[in-house]
Amino acid sequence: MTPSATDAATRGRQAEELACRYLVEQGLQIKLRNYRCARGEIDLIMHDGDTVVFIEVRFRRSNRFGSGAETVDRHKQSRLIATASHYLQSQGGGPDIAARFDVVALSPGDDRQTIKWIRNAFQA
Repeated sequence: MTPSATDAATRGRQAEELACRYLVEQGLQIKLRNYRCARGEIDLIMHDGDTVVFIEVRFRRSNRFGSGAETVDRHKQSRLIATASHYLQSQGGGPDIAARFDVVALSPGDDRQTIKWIRNAFQA
């Protein structure tokens, strides 16, 4: 990896860790990090009571070109949905399992990261 790619990967891991800690503080329980399959990747899989929550974490150094949440476009949503379906099938889950897709967007604040948690950000 190039130095800038390494820096971006490090920032991404730090953002995921910060988002995970924040969500645990809000009462969610971590199930899995960085689930990968041929269809894509899901940053965090957590439980909110009986609901399986698939979480996309987005970090932006600047909001100059839009927020991190705005980068979760239809193409990204379809990849997340396909990956979540693969995960649920691999776990033996049926259509009656409650699931949702959340986005956690992190952006720089005055003296610390600003976290925006968007519950049920889009539908499958």
